[in-house]
Amino acid sequence: MNHETWLNISSTSLYAAFILYLIAILPFSASIKAKNKRYERIGVALTTIGFIMQLIYFITRWIAAGHAPVSNMYEFLTMFGIMMVGGFLVINAIYHTPILALFSLPIAMLVIVYASMFSREVSPLIPALQSNWLAIHVITVTISYGILSVSSMAGLIYLLRYVDAKEKSRDAFWLEVVMYFGVLVIAFILTTIVMKGIVHYDDQYYYIDKNENPAISHYHLPALVTFKDAYPVVPEGNNNYREVKRFSTGLEVPPVLNAQKLTTVLWSIIIGTVLYGLIRLIARRTIFSMVKPLTNKVSLQLMDEIGYRSVIIGFPLFALGGLLFASIWAQIAWSRFWGWDPKEVWALVTFLFYAVFLHLRLGRGWEGKKSAWLAVVGLAIILFNVIAVNLIIAGLHSYA
Repeated sequence: MNHETWLNISSTSLYAAFILYLIAILPFSASIKAKNKRYERIGVALTTIGFIMQLIYFITRWIAAGHAPVSNMYEFLTMFGIMMVGGFLVINAIYHTPILALFSLPIAMLVIVYASMFSREVSPLIPALQSNWLAIHVITVTISYGILSVSSMAGLIYLLRYVDAKEKSRDAFWLEVVMYFGVLVIAFILTTIVMKGIVHYDDQYYYIDKNENPAISHYHLPALVTFKDAYPVVPEGNNNYREVKRFSTGLEVPPVLNAQKLTTVLWSIIIGTVLYGLIRLIARRTIFSMVKPLTNKVSLQLMDEIGYRSVIIGFPLFALGGLLFASIWAQIAWSRFWGWDPKEVWALVTFLFYAVFLHLRLGRGWEGKKSAWLAVVGLAIILFNVIAVNLIIAGLHSYA
C-alpha cells in the first residue's frame, strides 16, 4: 500500500474511534442506575474497540510517516487522547468504575476534536527530531499524562460526591470555580473549531519574529493582542502584502509569546464567561449541583484509592519520560541536558507538584478531600503544560 492509503486508513480509524466513544457514553450513563453490569460491559466493549481503532490510527500513521506520529500538535494531542482512554481502561479493569468513563471519555473526545484543528500533514522531521528518543520521550510522557488524568477525574468525582451542593462552603465555591474553568476549556475548543475549521476566519499581520526575521501571523479571531509593531495586511500574490486598516485594541506582546493563540485564549475567556452566565441564568443553580447527581452511588473510599494509585503509576512514568529521557534526548539534540526552556521548566513544575502530592499523602496523611483537590490541581497543571506552554509561549518545544 502507498503513503496515501496508509494515511486514509489512519484518519478513518481515528474517526471510527471518536464515534465509538460517543456511542459508549450512552450505556455508561445507563449503567449509573442499572442494577446489573450489562450496560457497563457494553460501554467497556465499545471503548475497548475504539481504543484499538486509535492504536490502528497510530500504527498506520507511523508507517505512512516513517517515524513516530508525535512530532506536531495534531499528533501530540491525539496521542494524549489515546492515552487518556487507555488510562481509563487500565484503571477500570482493576476497579470496575464506569463513572470514570463519563468524565474521561468526553475530555478525551474534546482533545481529539481540538487536535483536528491543527495541520494533519505528514512532513519530514527536522534534524533535532530525527532520533528514536522522540518516540521514547513523547510516548512515555503521554502515557503518564493519561494515567495522571484518571487520577484527576477520580479526585473530581470524589469532590462532587463529598461536597454538599445545598450548603454554602469554601469547597462548594471552589468546585463551582472548577466547573467554570471547565466551561472555559470547552469554549476554547469550540471557538477554535468554529472560527478556524468552519468559518475559516483569517486576519493576517506582518511582524518581526524573535529571530529578527519578517513573518506573517494568522488570526482566526479578531485580533485582541498583536506582536510588537505588527500591522494588518492582505496578500496580493507572489509573497507581496498590502497594509490595511483594522480595529485594534493597542495591546502588544513581544515575539516570545504567541499573540494569535493568546488572542484565542482571551476570546475563549470572554465567550466562556458569557456561556457560563447563560447556563446559570437558565438553570438558576450551580453547574456543580447539576453534575453532582451522577455521583450519588459513588464510593468515596474507592475514588480516593483510584486517585492515589493512579499517581503511584503515573508519577514514575512522568519522571522517566518527562525528565530522564528528555534530558538524554536534549543532550543528543542540543548538546546540553537542561536549558530552562519553558517546556522544561513546566516539566520540572509538574514533577515537583506530584512529588509534593505523594509526600503530603504518605508523610502528612493528606487523604480524602485534600488528596482529591491536589489531583484536580494536577490536571490544571497538565493542561497548562499541554496547551498553553506548547502554543502561547515560544520555545524549542513549541509545537505550533
